[in-house]
Amino acid sequence: MKVLVIGYMHLRNDKRVFRTVQALSKKGEVIYQYWTEKEELPFKENNIRYIPVKCSNRGNIFQKAVERKQFDEKICHLVESEDYDILYMHHFPATKPLKPFVVAKKRGKKIVYDIHEYHPQNFLKTLPRPLSDLKEFVMWRIFKKQLQLSDLCIFVSEETRNDVVAKTGLNPEKTFVVPNYASMKIEPDPDKKRMEIVLVGKTTRNLIHEKRLVKALVERGFSFRIIGMDSETFSDVPHTYTSFLPYEKMMGELSKSMFSLISYSTIGREDYKNDLYALPHKFYDSIAAGTPVIVKNSFVSMAKIVEDLGIGVVIDPANVEESLKRIENACQRYEEILENIRRHQEGFVWDKKKEEEFLERVMG
Repeated sequence: MKVLVIGYMHLRNDKRVFRTVQALSKKGEVIYQYWTEKEELPFKENNIRYIPVKCSNRGNIFQKAVERKQFDEKICHLVESEDYDILYMHHFPATKPLKPFVVAKKRGKKIVYDIHEYHPQNFLKTLPRPLSDLKEFVMWRIFKKQLQLSDLCIFVSEETRNDVVAKTGLNPEKTFVVPNYASMKIEPDPDKKRMEIVLVGKTTRNLIHEKRLVKALVERGFSFRIIGMDSETFSDVPHTYTSFLPYEKMMGELSKSMFSLISYSTIGREDYKNDLYALPHKFYDSIAAGTPVIVKNSFVSMAKIVEDLGIGVVIDPANVEESLKRIENACQRYEEILENIRRHQEGFVWDKKKEEEFLERVMG
């Protein structure tokens, strides 16, 4: 069996995308398209044929638009011309959002749609209102058609899946939930913990309320550390900064912190469901590294897990005093929280059983 995996604008080693590629290659041949900013040649390694597609993403708006259109045409050509049994979409071409689905369906191929984001809101997410409202109206129509054409729709959280099912009438039997599991685990060790708050991430987010909270925590004796995110937001807050680290080393450093802060606002909208229903890598990595999390209360999916399992603390970052009380209370119950993490840690890590369930749904 052959699978064409469209990574679209994801880099070759993107954690979620490459995990699916590696898993699928154990059961069949994988043709893997990924994004690159530089010239790369296709190559084959074991059961995977790698197809890099370049998009420099530079220049003015017009130049970027032209290049993206050309990039999307190359993606659609792969869907039209390659020999495969299953089309696995990790995203859709921005200028031709339906074409790969329509083409694959006409060719009689099975279509698997891995929905990383809440697309109707996330696509062109920086548009101001009322343009963003019009965009969402159009995107819901496109998204619903994509779902109808797909044979299996994979979501990162149950809340996202349930919301989309309710809004579109998607058959729940066509859905599967695969969170952003960690790749390894480290048993929590209280003796190695530092009185430190860590913030992990690649991109700068809106952190106005979080900055006030971190300042207050530093005043109470915590140190503050940033891993992998170059942010000017905390330039006037005492902290240490570590740039990108290899995964295992990052997990090792994360395991030494007392708490991992997961609180932000991507676009400044409290109704932005890409935040509300998110289960990001940093959440699963933190628990897998044995580190309790401090999670924003509006993050529905994460907050529910944290409260149900007792693996951290849920806060309203806008209310600094109340947040401090909750964190101080969590410090008093720290051994209990670590024990809860030990008890539930396996559920946050990708393993053979989860991989077999994934392969059965996709290739079974």
